[in-house]
Amino acid sequence: MLRIAVMVSGGGTNLQAIIDAVSDKRIHDAEIVRVISNKRDAYALERAEKAGIETVTVCRKDHPDSEDFDRALLAALDEAAPDLVVLAGFLVVLSPDIISRYKGKIINVHPSLIPSFCGEGFYGLKVHEEALKRGVKVTGATVHFVDEGCDTGPIILQKAVYTEKGDTPETLQRRVMEQAEWQILPEAIDLIAGGKVKILNGRTEII
Repeated sequence: MLRIAVMVSGGGTNLQAIIDAVSDKRIHDAEIVRVISNKRDAYALERAEKAGIETVTVCRKDHPDSEDFDRALLAALDEAAPDLVVLAGFLVVLSPDIISRYKGKIINVHPSLIPSFCGEGFYGLKVHEEALKRGVKVTGATVHFVDEGCDTGPIILQKAVYTEKGDTPETLQRRVMEQAEWQILPEAIDLIAGGKVKILNGRTEII
């Protein structure tokens, strides 16, 4: 049984997609053992509690020293003993210690087709604002492993979403979530739970 820890900062729509997929057996042989948030008012915590999932909050204001904050996050993960860590809208850059401890066991969902509109500063609505500003015809989402860089880890899955006339960042964000993120994130977790994802020479291979 794959033990999953999900890290969140906001509303938790991707967390809900994982909860639903586990419940519906679209994710096999896996369970969410803990949800960790860096914000006490994150609605994702309510979603987790309704599903009977343990929650832990590690707030930066409770740990003014950045190293102390990183240690607290690592402790919250270690206590859960996860096999896989899922960043689902977690707006904190993980420390090298966390990445090293869970190397090859952390994944993230990003709301674009990496390498487009990714890297430092590209998160949330900013991604969709820039995509529309550039006039792209196709955007989408990417699930990738997390490494020491920013959105640079090996790509697991991607799904394209077309932009539409009259799109706003908000409408595009919603469509990317519905048509891509909520589909490929559970799918990637199921593949990992089934032992079907390998990292070879910096790239993933689905077997």
